[in-house]
Parts: sequence; C-alpha cells; structure tokens
Amino acid sequence: MLGMSTEKELLFQVEDLKKYFFPKNRPPIKAVDGVSFSIYKGETLGLVGESGCGKTTCGRTLIGLYPKTDGNVCYRGEDIHAMNEKARKAFTKRVQVIFQDPYSSLDPKMKVREIIAEGIKNHKLASTPSQERDMVFHLLELVGLRQEHATRYVHEFSGGQRQRIGIARALAVNPEFILCDEPISALDVSIQAQIVNLLQSLLQERNMTYLFI
Repeated sequence: MLGMSTEKELLFQVEDLKKYFFPKNRPPIKAVDGVSFSIYKGETLGLVGESGCGKTTCGRTLIGLYPKTDGNVCYRGEDIHAMNEKARKAFTKRVQVIFQDPYSSLDPKMKVREIIAEGIKNHKLASTPSQERDMVFHLLELVGLRQEHATRYVHEFSGGQRQRIGIARALAVNPEFILCDEPISALDVSIQAQIVNLLQSLLQERNMTYLFI
C-alpha cells in the first residue's frame, strides 16, 4: 500500500557471539564460537546442527541465561548482558523460553495453576485473585487443556500435556519472543505434530516471534 513502511522490526542482533566453558585442568570448551544472526519480529528462525554442537548453549546465551564470553547480543538495541535489574525484569516479560524436557522444567511440588500464575504474579498482571484465576483458565484452554487441570500436579500428566503446561507458562506474560529449545524432541512422535501445530497457531494468532532449536 502506498505510504506504508515495509521495513522489518529488528528484535535481536547477535554479532560474533562466543560462549566458552573452562573446566579445571583442561582446555576451554568452545561451545559457541563466533556466531552472528538477526531475528526480526514475526519471524521463525531455525538454529540447526548436530547433537552437542552448542545450539542450546547459543540460545541460552542469547537470552542471558548464560553469561557470554565475548561478542554482542542486543535486544531492541539494548545489550542484554549489561541490563540492570529493572531492565532485566522487563526483558523477561517480553522474552520467554520453552524448555526441551517437560519432565524436568516444571516444579513437581507446585500445582499447575501456581506454575502458570508465577509470571502473572511476578509482573503484577492481575489485579485480583479472581482475575488471575481467569487468566490461568484461559491459558489452559488456549493450549488444549481443561480448567480442572489447574488443581493437579505435573506428575499426573503425560509428556505432551506437560509441554502444553510449559507453553502456557511461557504465554502467561504475553511475550513477543519465545526461545523454543527442542520443544518436541522428548515427546512421542504421535504428540510432536500436535505441539508443532499449537505453536504454529499461536504464531498466527499472537504475531509471535520464535527461535527454534
């Protein structure tokens, strides 16, 4: 359309990113060694490589779960490895992660409603307990679960259901970017397509941006 800007909105700019580990009395392990890429809003970028090549380490360093060894990672122009506490909290609202293993990434001592509501509480997104409850119910339904699942513990669910809970937890703060760290590799083949279809529908409905490992 005449007059409409077609310039893409840059979210992440990664330049020569390096992440080394330094085991005692051994040479450094160069898990990530000079990686550069850009991620634009609305895109799905795939990070592909053989097992053990550093994909997960790259993703976790990208969002600040690991400190970098060298290079630059900027989110909307701001160095995420130099953020103060206030900026970091705002960053964690806009950027979330779905972990590879739905069995170890959810606290077994917490009920599903507590897991999903954790981000809602931390970012003060609900003004009343009833509003928080309604938000949790909506998220459960969004990922294909039922309201009564809110009162159960994670050990009562299958692997696919647990991953749906993890997705609901990530969506609870309404992020614009999600790091998907091999979100289907630990699931049965019959369940993998369901999770991929769910993520695809969320991409369209919420204008999400993904980094898929």
